[in-house]
Amino acid sequence: MLEGFDLSGRVALVTGGGTGIGKAIATLLAQRGADIAIASRRADRLEAAAHEMAAATARRVLAFPVDVTDAEAARKMVDAVVGAFGRLDILINNAGKSSYGGYSSLPPATWDKDVALNLNAAFYCSQAAIPHLKASGHGAIVNISSQAGITGTAGCGAYSAAKAGLQMFTRVAAMEWGGANVRVNAVAPGMTATELAQASWAKTGFDALGAAATAFALKRPGTAEEVAQAVVFLASDAASYITGETLAVSGGPGQKGMIDVE
Repeated sequence: MLEGFDLSGRVALVTGGGTGIGKAIATLLAQRGADIAIASRRADRLEAAAHEMAAATARRVLAFPVDVTDAEAARKMVDAVVGAFGRLDILINNAGKSSYGGYSSLPPATWDKDVALNLNAAFYCSQAAIPHLKASGHGAIVNISSQAGITGTAGCGAYSAAKAGLQMFTRVAAMEWGGANVRVNAVAPGMTATELAQASWAKTGFDALGAAATAFALKRPGTAEEVAQAVVFLASDAASYITGETLAVSGGPGQKGMIDVE
C-alpha cells in the first residue's frame, strides 16, 4: 500500500512555491521522489528556495518566475516546465493572497485583484496543463483553497468568494477531466502559521496564538507541513479514487472574522 505514496519519476509544478505552504508542499513532493518546478513572481526568493530544496532532497528543482494572473504567461510557464522536464504529472495551484476590507468600502480593484490571484490563476494554469496531465496517465491537480471559502471570513470577503469559487472549479474540472484519468481536488487550510500569515496577523491585531486559537477544536494554528501532508496525499496514487473533493485542514471551524468591518 505504501507504493501509492511514491512519486518517483513524476514531475510536479507548484505555483507560489517559494515560501510558506507552497514551499512545504514542493519540499514534501520532492522528498516523495518527484522532480519539482516552483513558480512565483519573486525571482530572487524563488531561486533561493529551489537551491535549498534541491540540496535537501537530491531532486531536480527548477524555478520559473511568472505572474500566474496573466493567462498567456501561465501557458508559457507550463510549456517551459514541460520543455525542461519532458512531462508534467502534478499541478498544485497554490498561489494566493488575501486583501482586507469590508464589502461596504472595498474598492473594485481590490476585488478584481483577489479574484484574479485566488481563482483565475488556477483556471489559467489548469487549462494550460491539462493536455500534459492527460498524457501522464495519472495526472492530478490540487487547488489550495481556504477555510474562508467554506465558512467565509468577515473582512476578507473577496478572498472568501474567490476561494469558494475555486472549490466549485475543482468539482466541475473533476467531472470534465475524470474520463482522462485526471483527478482534481482541493485542500482548504485554516489558520496556518506561515511567516507571511504571522506578519499579516500582526498588522491586523489578530491574536492567532491567544483568544483566536480557542475558537478551533485543536486550540492552535496549523503548520505549513501539516497542510502539505494532505496536499501530497491527494496528488499521489494513494488517493487514486478521490476526485472533486475539498479537504479541510483547519483544526476545526472558527467563529469570527479577521477584522471588524462595520
